[in-house]
Amino acid sequence: MKLIGPFTQILPLAGLPLKGAIADDQLHVSANGVVLVDDGLIVEIGDFESLRKDHPKATIEEIKGDHVLLPGFVDCHTHICFAGDRSKDYAMRIAGKTYLEIAKAGGGIWDSVTQTRAASENELVKRLLQRADRHLKDGVTTIEVKSGYGLNLEQELKQLLVIKIAVESCKANLVPTCLAAHIKPKDFDGSSSAYLEYILHDLLPKVKQQGLANRVDIFIEDSAFNSAEATKYLMAAKQMGFDITVHADQFTPGGSEVAVNAGALSADHLEASTEKEIKLLAASDTVAVALPGASLGLGMDFAPARKLLDAGASLAIASDWNPGSAPMGDLLMQASVLSAYEKLTTAETFAGLSYRAAKALNLHDCGTLEQGKLADMQAYPCKDYREILYHQGSLKPVQVWKASEPLI
Repeated sequence: MKLIGPFTQILPLAGLPLKGAIADDQLHVSANGVVLVDDGLIVEIGDFESLRKDHPKATIEEIKGDHVLLPGFVDCHTHICFAGDRSKDYAMRIAGKTYLEIAKAGGGIWDSVTQTRAASENELVKRLLQRADRHLKDGVTTIEVKSGYGLNLEQELKQLLVIKIAVESCKANLVPTCLAAHIKPKDFDGSSSAYLEYILHDLLPKVKQQGLANRVDIFIEDSAFNSAEATKYLMAAKQMGFDITVHADQFTPGGSEVAVNAGALSADHLEASTEKEIKLLAASDTVAVALPGASLGLGMDFAPARKLLDAGASLAIASDWNPGSAPMGDLLMQASVLSAYEKLTTAETFAGLSYRAAKALNLHDCGTLEQGKLADMQAYPCKDYREILYHQGSLKPVQVWKASEPLI
């Protein structure tokens, strides 16, 4: 056994609601606390002196100075397996071109598909591990990673295999998602519906057989797939045993209704959600995932996070780190900005970055600091947990643990 501490404050984030608003006075804050761990799991959190006396044979990883301990963050929506960049897209965007205009000019998702298809497996693994390592140093210990820049049988399998290879050497926990239904590829000879049938019959059985992913995603939008097509696809994927999630309501509403009706784990984006979609999400078990990085990258409104919480929805916050609309990838900074604009409490913001994001990934062993959970933790060099959002992402953790092992 090992004792890690003492910490000036520990915020376990345990015992908080999965849905709805959270006031800061609902947070439990332990002072001068220590974490007892064994075999990568949390055994107990308590007073440093008391636990040291109770476990005299435990080794001590002493933490000197003022530090605040939080669970490791969970980023439940990223696209960090890609090659190249889309800096030309960004220059066009800040010059006034729209997302759809850029796509028609040869940019957008298809540009990333072209660059990723041309990259070798080794190059993709290297780039993915670099991005995951940066995230890990920022306290993100669990990272969802989507495919979606292959868009045919061979290339989607390549991208998912790259993620699987990276899992074996990455210190963070990587959760693969098959997003072959990102857009209909330009080189597919057939309709959008025919492409989805191709994924269902040719690709997904191989993904399942090779153990490359347990999750399936689809982009519901005018430039991608419509609600009827997506519903049929999602229900078929669910019948095959996949968990499902949806890119929903980014530019137009409707996708979140499909997500709710299909029983998706999450509906992600939601910038265009109206009162109708907010009520549907609040009445469901589908997690609403805000992606402030995309709003910042596209210069558009944030998801209605405050309204979602007040209506009773479960709100997670993810980075959407991708080469086009959200190239920044700084999850804490994005969440800090979202909290300022949408008036989210510190408790709601931390919940959205931890256990509510874990729920969006159907994970039960992370997101809080409590007995039996993985000792995925991060320590910030400050006296008061409120300083973390106050610095709007510039205050970074000085130590991160994955399953109790110190990483930085």
